[in-house]
Amino acid sequence: MGTDANHERTVGSPAAGVVHSLHERHETLATVESLTGGLLSASIVEIAGVSGVYRGGLVVYATELKSELAGVPEELLTERGPVDPDVAVALAEGGRRRCGADWGLATTGVAGPEPQDGKPVGLVYVAVAGPGGTDVRRLDLDGGRDHIRSAAMIEALRLLSERIDHAEQADEARAADPAGAGHR
Repeated sequence: MGTDANHERTVGSPAAGVVHSLHERHETLATVESLTGGLLSASIVEIAGVSGVYRGGLVVYATELKSELAGVPEELLTERGPVDPDVAVALAEGGRRRCGADWGLATTGVAGPEPQDGKPVGLVYVAVAGPGGTDVRRLDLDGGRDHIRSAAMIEALRLLSERIDHAEQADEARAADPAGAGHR
């Protein structure tokens, strides 16, 4: 396992925590990766018991495959390019939809060594689409190609973990107040 956006080693496997949480919630996950090129899905499938959680994933490195396979609108890709927050969200939503999963997790960015379409090396977007909506996070990473890809994978899993935690808190609040009496 590499280091996160702050060059710190993670304690344990970020993927293990996500897989455990999804297993407990009886929910599923799909991934769509560009710059991580399968690193994200590989980190997920190395976890024992993942088959009940992980539906599958897409590696859409070529820009046209983002549209053809993941369903990102061609106009969006033409207008903004593949490294864009809305493209990241569309990738996550597309993976969720195409794989029939509860959650979609996506990565897109520039790992280097050269800038791409005017976007600097280290600019990364990670996005999640789930039952409660979508979220996207911009990362401005430094370091070499390997670090950028590894940190993008870790930060994507962190974003998903945060969103799952948020969903669990919302579920607990609904269970504690099923009639919504506290929301007048």
